[in-house]
Amino acid sequence: MQRELTGRHVFLITAGAFAVIIGANLVLAWQAVATFPGIEVRNGYVASQRFEADRRAQEALGWTAETRLAGGVLSVRFTGPDGGPAPVASVEGLLGRATSAADDRVPAFVRTGPATFEAPAALPRGQWVLHLSAKATDGTAFRQRVQVTVRE
Repeated sequence: MQRELTGRHVFLITAGAFAVIIGANLVLAWQAVATFPGIEVRNGYVASQRFEADRRAQEALGWTAETRLAGGVLSVRFTGPDGGPAPVASVEGLLGRATSAADDRVPAFVRTGPATFEAPAALPRGQWVLHLSAKATDGTAFRQRVQVTVRE
């Protein structure tokens, strides 16, 4: 025996469907905001004013950074425009996930060659991002964002 479909039933079905949709959206929005790693720069306007000058200075260096992760060691090798070692004064980095700051770590880079630096990096499987910052001996900044994939 089937019951009659009344206006009240249609309203409850519609309200229930919208409640599920709105509830799912609220949960997803909450998770997105809770795991957002934060801002890239303190003042976007000031950073935009220096962007082109910094970019031109970095391009004038002509450097290439080659990263490699093997055996729990992250290595970065810098080459200059002539293909030889670049004159690197210092290297820093921030290694983390693209979507969360919970796993962020600062690799302790140690110079192992004229333009090669290594740091221990035992990383779990997945996608990682290395925010690499180096300084030339003349003080020019070199910045690069490198995707690191751990398949082990």
